[in-house]
Amino acid sequence: MDGMLVTNVNAVPRTAGLRVLLVEDSPLLTARLIEILEPLPTVQAVTTCDNEAAARTAALAADVVILDLHLKQGSGFGVLKRLLERDEHPVVFVCTNHDIPGYRRRAFDLGADYFLDKSRDLPELPMMLLRLARGERVARGRFVHRPSAEEVAGVT
Repeated sequence: MDGMLVTNVNAVPRTAGLRVLLVEDSPLLTARLIEILEPLPTVQAVTTCDNEAAARTAALAADVVILDLHLKQGSGFGVLKRLLERDEHPVVFVCTNHDIPGYRRRAFDLGADYFLDKSRDLPELPMMLLRLARGERVARGRFVHRPSAEEVAGVT
């Protein structure tokens, strides 16, 4: 699936207005993310390794990067560093199965806009992308998740 063109650039509706690069090494999760985002046909390419992600982002002029932290080759943190070295960089959604406070903090310190837990936050992603495509303001730097009962009760 590395480097596979998922949706023809010309087929993306102008109303969508977003060019999305998915950086994910799991074929199962890639398929799930594409399925979740299908109503918004914006995913234009998929890559599985960090050394290709920044170049693909530039080549696509990606508006959004959905970024896994643990890749087949390299790290999502390395991708994040390279993406944000550019003058104009995409909105970055870190999506990971590793919802660890240290990872969240590091992702935000490196400039990620959002940090989502794949096991619980993926349903939030299409609405957030739709709002971005419409030009609506979506709070940046916000950790997106539905709080657990323990978090609501103040027990963590």
